[in-house]
This record gives sequence, C-alpha cells and structure tokens, in this order.
Amino acid sequence: MENNVALLALSALAQETRLAAFRLLVQHEPDGLPAGELARLLDVPQNTLSTHLGLLARADLVTANRDGRVIRYRAHLASVEGLVLFLLTDCCQGEAALCGSILSALSASPCHPKTC
Repeated sequence: MENNVALLALSALAQETRLAAFRLLVQHEPDGLPAGELARLLDVPQNTLSTHLGLLARADLVTANRDGRVIRYRAHLASVEGLVLFLLTDCCQGEAALCGSILSALSASPCHPKTC
C-alpha cells in the first residue's frame, strides 16, 4: 500500500459518523447492512449518511451492492487488512515476536462466529 492510499483511508475514518458506520459494518459482516438500516442505527439522516458512505467507498473501506431499490453496504475487509499491514509491517525493527501483544489482543477480541 502506498502512503497516499493509507492517508485516504485514515482520513476517511477520522470522523465520528464515518468511524461508527464502518465499525457497524464490520460487526455485520459478511451480510452487511442496508443503507436505511445503517442510518437508523446511527440516528443520522439518510442523505448525510450517503455522503459519509461515499467517502468510505472512495477510500475503498466499504462496498455497495444494489438489490432492487435497496443498497446494502459491507466493510471491505481486504482493504482494512492492507491498511493494518501497512501500519505494522515495519513493527519492532523486524522482530515479529515483539508484536505478539497486538496479535494476542486481536485473537482475544470477541467476534461474531460468522466472521471468525
């Protein structure tokens, strides 16, 4: 991943509503959420959420699929993986064992059986 791609993703997440939307979509993987349901859960007007989701999509953090009149959004986990790897690739001067606490924290994190 290049710096400009990472900066785009990080700046997209650096806003409260977008971060909340992204986290909700991660929680609802692999099915995602319809845009209207996401707006309801976040208590945000649909047109406002649409703008936020557009920014997340341009940063390649979410994908949208149309099913009739409904647009279902999903977190793009491959992009998130790329971002995390970009941030941690040079971790601990190449000594992977020093990053063990990060891996342990991720492994211990509760998740939905469909996503683990």
